[in-house]
Amino acid sequence: MKLLRFGPRGHETPGLLDADGVIRDLSAHLTDLDGHHLDRETLARLAELDTSRLPEVAADTRLGPCVGQVGKFICIGLNYSDHAAETGADVPPEPVVFNKWTSAICGPNDDVIIPRDSTKTDWEVELGVVIGKQARYVSEADAMDHVAGFCVVNDVSEREFQLERSGTWDKGKGCDTFGPLGPWLVTADDVPDPHALDLWLDVDGHRYQNGNTRTMVYQIPFLISYLSRFMSLQPGDVISTGTPPGVGMGQRPPTYLKPGQRMRLGIEGLGEQQQTVVAEPGR
Repeated sequence: MKLLRFGPRGHETPGLLDADGVIRDLSAHLTDLDGHHLDRETLARLAELDTSRLPEVAADTRLGPCVGQVGKFICIGLNYSDHAAETGADVPPEPVVFNKWTSAICGPNDDVIIPRDSTKTDWEVELGVVIGKQARYVSEADAMDHVAGFCVVNDVSEREFQLERSGTWDKGKGCDTFGPLGPWLVTADDVPDPHALDLWLDVDGHRYQNGNTRTMVYQIPFLISYLSRFMSLQPGDVISTGTPPGVGMGQRPPTYLKPGQRMRLGIEGLGEQQQTVVAEPGR
């Protein structure tokens, strides 16, 4: 299934995309697409619905983040061997873990705001993993049983804030609108192999990123098992699993986003996002 949330910001309604590409309203069957409704039993019940009987939603309706009330937005850095090479970094001996604040989350096609004083706002297409069942000290063998589905993430990053200011990466990663999620949450049963997906990103029609999840250093079962040793993963948490090469920082010379530019990105089978880059109001 391709599950989604639609409607005004902060007032999104759960829905799904049917086989004909029509958005259908699920609000008669659940209150929101969040951690309380991502268990296997609920997803199985939704899969049995006759989608033709669900109300249609206008095609031009705004799509919100595909998961609501996210508790943790966890990211993995330098997790593609070819991306590590373009940044001049060694492949890390253990996963690099950082956070995006949940206030960064926005819809897949909402504007991305360049923060005040930013000169190095960058792009990163990533595969997002959405947790459906609590994971605490889980084994790699059992890790995928805790996955509700997958989505597209744009891990927008301000490189000066991230790398040139003292402290951790987090303050360059969690600015408002730096975490578009969606368009859909594609349930795990519809993604036969998450480690064989093409992913790509264009800026103003120029293809910068063109990779495949097969070049991940640490694959999804390992990441879930690893993270669950340091924190419990809760239903609705999102793990963003790293980016392939082609980020702005890796260009020669480095290339960063400017107001008025347009990003378009996607992952095979998971849909695509489009964002216009705008300046912080009052900047």
